Amino acid sequence: MNYYEQIESLVKKNEINKGVRALQDNSETLYTYWHIGKLIVEAQGGEKRAKYGDGLIKEWGCKLSLKYGKNYDKSNLSKMRKLYTIFPIVDTLCPQLSWSHYRYILPLKNPNERNYYISQVILNNLSVRDLRREIKNKSFDRLSYADKNNIKIISDTKETSLSIKDMIKDLIILKSTISPKEINERVIHKYIISLLENKFLELGTGFALVGHEYKIIVGNNTYHIDLLFFNTELNSYVVVEVKTRSSKAQDIGQLEFYVRYVEKNIKKPYHNNTIGILIVKKNNTYVIEYTTSPDIYITTYVLT
Repeated sequence: MNYYEQIESLVKKNEINKGVRALQDNSETLYTYWHIGKLIVEAQGGEKRAKYGDGLIKEWGCKLSLKYGKNYDKSNLSKMRKLYTIFPIVDTLCPQLSWSHYRYILPLKNPNERNYYISQVILNNLSVRDLRREIKNKSFDRLSYADKNNIKIISDTKETSLSIKDMIKDLIILKSTISPKEINERVIHKYIISLLENKFLELGTGFALVGHEYKIIVGNNTYHIDLLFFNTELNSYVVVEVKTRSSKAQDIGQLEFYVRYVEKNIKKPYHNNTIGILIVKKNNTYVIEYTTSPDIYITTYVLT
């Protein structure tokens, strides 16, 4: 069997159809690269010996890149081989991801981490740039320890059961254009709320803003909830309170008060329990022990 001729045949077909594919999806390119990776591994004597066959990849990369461009040089042929060795069953490839997505997924050694980012692309329709940012910001590392075990690639977003922990990380990274040292505490509070509002809406996991500094009246007193969202994936209201300091026990009490108000006055019978999120500059790990509600969460933010 002449493996090089088979690979060149796949490359030629791939390049000829490029104009047509520009108007279609990327799945043909992705599957072509997978099959090229499979042939390379077979030509090198199997997966266990494939890593020692760089000479073959170098030779073929020179030939193919001269004829068809740098997409088929040694570096990219190595990535195609890796695509096959990591995903040896072609049906496990996700057509929602492009080859460019997979190029950022392949260097990740932890299979749970790979699965997490693949699922995030599918869930949130992440562009390659968005995916690169999530990886750079170590979104997976900011999951709780329990969340990191046995992560599966989602197959259908309609059947996916998400939790608030799937959506909110610790830390929450906020891009800032100013230094907090330049403005006073009250202004920085409003500024962080505005950044968080955009952050939640950019998540793409069902957050809809109900109100910014949402006013509620209890008796003769007026209060303002920093952010009130409704999440369509969770079918519940989400109350968000922000503190520009370390968390304190009374913050939990204030948040629970707002959650109970929403439960009694805004939530409908067909909605799930209201969720409360306290976002602070620095987390006091003991404070969360003061809450009796399983629907209260605490996380931290950082300005970059």
